[in-house]
Amino acid sequence: MSSVTAGISEAASACRAKMQAAGVNEACIRTFLKQHAFISKGETGNIPESSISPVESLDSLEDITVPADPSLLEHLVVLKLNGGLGTGMGLQTAKTLLSVKDGKTFIDFTVLQLEHLRKTYSDHLRFMLMDSFATSSETKAHIKKYSWLFDTFDKEVELIQNRVPKICQDTLLPVTYEADASCEWAPPGHGDLYTALYGSGKLDDLLRGGYKYMFVSNGDNLGATLDARLLAYMKSNQLEFLMEVCRRTESDKKGGHIAYQTACFDDDTAPERRFILRESAQCRKEDEASFQDVEKHRFFNTNNLWVDLAALKKTMDSHSGTLPLPVIRNAKTVNPVDGTSTKVYQLETAMGAAIGLFRRSAAVVVPRERFAPVKTCSDLLALRSDAYVLTEDQRLVLCEERAGKPPTIELDNQHYKIITGLDALVKDGVPSLRQCTKLIIQGPVEFQSGTVVKGEVVIRNSKKEPFIIERDRVLNNEVMEV
Repeated sequence: MSSVTAGISEAASACRAKMQAAGVNEACIRTFLKQHAFISKGETGNIPESSISPVESLDSLEDITVPADPSLLEHLVVLKLNGGLGTGMGLQTAKTLLSVKDGKTFIDFTVLQLEHLRKTYSDHLRFMLMDSFATSSETKAHIKKYSWLFDTFDKEVELIQNRVPKICQDTLLPVTYEADASCEWAPPGHGDLYTALYGSGKLDDLLRGGYKYMFVSNGDNLGATLDARLLAYMKSNQLEFLMEVCRRTESDKKGGHIAYQTACFDDDTAPERRFILRESAQCRKEDEASFQDVEKHRFFNTNNLWVDLAALKKTMDSHSGTLPLPVIRNAKTVNPVDGTSTKVYQLETAMGAAIGLFRRSAAVVVPRERFAPVKTCSDLLALRSDAYVLTEDQRLVLCEERAGKPPTIELDNQHYKIITGLDALVKDGVPSLRQCTKLIIQGPVEFQSGTVVKGEVVIRNSKKEPFIIERDRVLNNEVMEV
């Protein structure tokens, strides 16, 4: 018997004790211990290619004929994931508090959209944020200017993501790290949404308040606006869970995809076909070619999800207050910036994987513009430019000249990976990109006000001093090298 197997009960007990001492709710503890038991048996969470079959065709949003029913909005809560810091762009704050356009942040645009819908249809339409311990205080301070949210922020608006122990790879005991105790904990992935709702009592509160549906999306995805057609489609088909998906392209091949798998929903039922979500961390090395075959596995999860709250409650009740999402075992070091520190596992789940836990689940193909996360400063530059315009209902959309296609922007990582580099690039004004097909910038560059970029433009500066694009200059299908 291995030391890992022999120490499982001790390790699980130690994890429970640590979580209880930290005030973690019971639903989260039970969920984590089930995941711990799973990996203690040597399970990896991998989903073999041989166990799944491709999804070949789905309904698309454009083909939905069910008319939108605005009356359903009074039973809807819109929740944005807001637990991540913008560290990849050089921020130590919530990514959603980054200025996107005209001084407004991601959160501002979402709130303004909902204010418009509440005034137009129903002021019972609810807004929530799932914050983490790292984003809570700053987010609350930002929300203060919206009194209808701030006054009920703690009770109704904010849902706090749980935290779980990192565990030692060799013993599965909770790790200790005296240099920085905060490194001993990790977020359990956005699949924790369901556990946080249930364990906090806010799922029950929503149901008592007459809310039937929840629309969830990533906080940095401004394309994930509320489309009432999807809500009507969900109701007319009596769905418990609906996932928005997009057609995969070569640029998406390393991301997750949906598939079919034959399995039992409950212990006492016969196997049946259901949707599953397979992430890259759940793919075996020998299956990578199939995983990345975008003609075979055609659709990826946008993380825009629609959930029937009563069905969620019923499913979690049947599993003792947990939702048995597939566990993703991520191998890390306890200190992410010290590769010599103790090797640990971080146990995570993906909220989209819940598609496999509801009998009445479906996926709908949506236009690519509903999946527009801001991951880089290149993405942000496009949004800040005049290629995107603000609609009356406070949505940021591509201007008509773009014909639905955003400009391709490539900023070199050395100078523009973090937000200060982008700010220096456009400190005197963002260039017009309405007629830009592609913009490539390498080296330090500064745009003065009134500049216009048309067609394909490449700017390369090999010098240390910034190359200045003078005021009102029009760059039209040209390559500039200095």
